[in-house]
Amino acid sequence: MFSPFERMVAWRYLRSKKAEGFVSVIAGFSFAGIMLGVATLIIVMSVMNGFRQELFSRILGLNGHMNVYSMQGPLYDYDYLKEKIVPVRGVAMVTPILEGQALVSKGGSASGVLVRGMSWADFTNRTILRDSIVAGSLDDYADSGVAIGKVLAEKMRLKPGDKITLTSPQVKSTPFGSMPRQRAYTVALIFDVEMYEYNSGFIFMPLDSAQKFFQMPGAVSALEVFLKDPDLLESVRKEVTTLLAGQAGVYDWRDMNQSFFNALQVERNVMFLILTLIILVAAFNIISSMIMLVKDKGQDIAILRTMGASRRNMMRIFVLTGASIGIVGTISGAILGIVFAVNIESIREWLQGLTGTELFSAEIYFLSQLPAQVEWHEVVAVVLMAFSLSILATLYPAWRASRLDPAEALRYE
Repeated sequence: MFSPFERMVAWRYLRSKKAEGFVSVIAGFSFAGIMLGVATLIIVMSVMNGFRQELFSRILGLNGHMNVYSMQGPLYDYDYLKEKIVPVRGVAMVTPILEGQALVSKGGSASGVLVRGMSWADFTNRTILRDSIVAGSLDDYADSGVAIGKVLAEKMRLKPGDKITLTSPQVKSTPFGSMPRQRAYTVALIFDVEMYEYNSGFIFMPLDSAQKFFQMPGAVSALEVFLKDPDLLESVRKEVTTLLAGQAGVYDWRDMNQSFFNALQVERNVMFLILTLIILVAAFNIISSMIMLVKDKGQDIAILRTMGASRRNMMRIFVLTGASIGIVGTISGAILGIVFAVNIESIREWLQGLTGTELFSAEIYFLSQLPAQVEWHEVVAVVLMAFSLSILATLYPAWRASRLDPAEALRYE
């Protein structure tokens, strides 16, 4: 596309000389601006992709894609409904659960928790729970044995085998009046699903124990439906809703978390727009440096024109000169951004150790580690956008150079 002559002249214009030092400084800032803009955009998009993916996988790993519930209170005929839902195409698993609020206490410390009852088989079938056990044994998850989160265990100084007391908001009548229901349980195992909300505020217990504790014999709160493919959610929900019409209601994870994930999407789009402006500002710096270079090289342009160089040659020379800054800056920024995103958790730990401050609080961000997922199609889109802006930024200065009149340029030199 570019002749050897055009490449040679463009390269000479890119090399720093004392006379054009100020032009070179502006070009250097343009290079740094595009490099940092591209790198920052890739890093931020990767972190937000990772954050979204981690929340999706953990929330949907701990909760079903859909929930089936009774519109008149507790769900009593859940075995019958489960048998109707399981054969539906796309359904992987149906889990009866019983949920309720409670107060957990040990010694002088207490904390509000959400108690979730599910059978031993359903607990072990959830990979995210089974693989997150850090202490205790699944064999002890029975009768009065319960599973608690790592944060809750650390806060209350609990370990497997310790006794805890759960207090239900329901009351029972005694000779001394109404008293809250209390029951002692044994810590069977401790889990760490790397989500602060679950690690600090959830207790899992066998389903029959939860039914006794909440005084709901033979009943559950809902049926959690897990799908083989999350993309089938809409079609499966319609089929299950039709199948259970008049018997139970159906809602999915989007109904429970829609506002949260919408906020994530809006934030992601806004961050993309804001960080794109960094690249745009760097592109304007290229325009400035190229206009100054054209003005400074007016005599050289005139001499080249008188020696036979065409207007097209001059335009290509300055397009190549300016675009080289943007292209090299974009490639450098893409490499920097990808390397940073892939190693972001190690970098975070190093910065925390260096500064002595907590940069990613699990209490605020829900996750205990800073996630990053590089989406290659987004990297390609960012690189192509930066390439395009870099080339567009050179068109006007290159056009000015090609329109320069040799006689006028030499007359005033």
